Amino acid sequence: MSNNIQIPESHRPISMWGYFGYELLFSIPLIGLICLIVFAFGGTGNVNVKNFARSYFCCLILVVIISVIVIAIAAATGSMMYLSDVLG
Repeated sequence: MSNNIQIPESHRPISMWGYFGYELLFSIPLIGLICLIVFAFGGTGNVNVKNFARSYFCCLILVVIISVIVIAIAAATGSMMYLSDVLG
C-alpha cells in the first residue's frame, strides 16, 4: 500500500502559516477587504482558501451587524457619552 497520494491543487490544504498570512492580508483595511471579496467569490482556484475567505467574510458581516445594533441601542437610550468613553 502506497502513501504517495496526489492531492489536486484545487483541494490542497492550507498550512498554519498560510492561514496566518491570509488573516494578516484580510485585516489590512481597504486592500484586505478587496482581496477578501475576490477570494470569497472565486478569485482563487483553491477550495480551502475560498472557504476560509467566505467564513472570514461572514464573521466580518456579523461584527458589523452587532456593532450597528449596539450603537443603535446606545443612541436610543441616550448613553452615547458612556459608549464614547468605553471606545476611547
